[in-house]
Amino acid sequence: MAYDQTVLDKLPIPSLRVQRLIAFLVILTQGGIAVTGAIVRVTASGLGCPTWPQCFPGSFVPVPHAEVPVVHQAVEFTNRMFTFGVVLTAALAVLAVIRAGRRREVQVYAWLMPASTVVQAVIGGITVRTGLLWWTVAVHLLVSMVMVWLAVLLYVKIGEPDSGTEELVVPQPLRRFTALTAVTLSAVLVTGTLVTGAGPHAGDKSALQPVKRLQVEITDLAHLHSSLLVAYLSFVIGLGFALLAVHAPKPVLLRLAVLAGLVLAQGAVGAVQFYTGVPAVLVAIHVAGAGACTAATAALWASMRVRTSA
Repeated sequence: MAYDQTVLDKLPIPSLRVQRLIAFLVILTQGGIAVTGAIVRVTASGLGCPTWPQCFPGSFVPVPHAEVPVVHQAVEFTNRMFTFGVVLTAALAVLAVIRAGRRREVQVYAWLMPASTVVQAVIGGITVRTGLLWWTVAVHLLVSMVMVWLAVLLYVKIGEPDSGTEELVVPQPLRRFTALTAVTLSAVLVTGTLVTGAGPHAGDKSALQPVKRLQVEITDLAHLHSSLLVAYLSFVIGLGFALLAVHAPKPVLLRLAVLAGLVLAQGAVGAVQFYTGVPAVLVAIHVAGAGACTAATAALWASMRVRTSA
């Protein structure tokens, strides 16, 4: 990639520690925006700013409005402001790896952050303008999970040397099994959004324009979602025994243990949600857990391949 170095040359060359710190912040903001979005939904603040990109027609900030409570405006506007944190960290990641002269692969992953943020902004706009249609909300969350995965890979690749060779530290079949585990996680996430689409937290409670929901029995969806979570956990446990059998490196086993703990916790939160009527606070925690499980799975996948210096 060729860049105009005129402005970049004036910037200090970021150390590896700074680059990794920025990448870590990218992970936090990409996952964090999903959590703030969940808070918007469970507080029925999805239309606190009823238009996009402006908050109200003619204003980018909240204004007094008889039909839109101040609290809902504040929650949605705060969520939109958090987007600037996402944009800032994504931009810093690009600048850092370019200024440091990192290899092309690292720069590509860095550029995916602002590019995907633009995609999310468009999806967010569509979500608001279509009145919070359940499937637009679902897509919005799923894209966030993809971005969390990519952000973790960016963090890992930044920590690798730019020269050298890549090698597996576990047998190839186990890495493929890890990929299958990730696919199962994807199914868990998709069915989770379906449960949300049929659930009680639509994002807005207006009686004049009720939000269209997924017309499927939520109990059936919840059972499908939980069954896939059990399958996902089973794969994680099975993978753990296999990694122990081949004497996988400690970093791989540590990431596996963290992932197993997160999946167990996520399952517990989901069960409590189901039997207590889906309380709002648990919804936000469950979304945070989804991001954490996604990040942990990505970290496990990445740890099975290392890049050694030439």
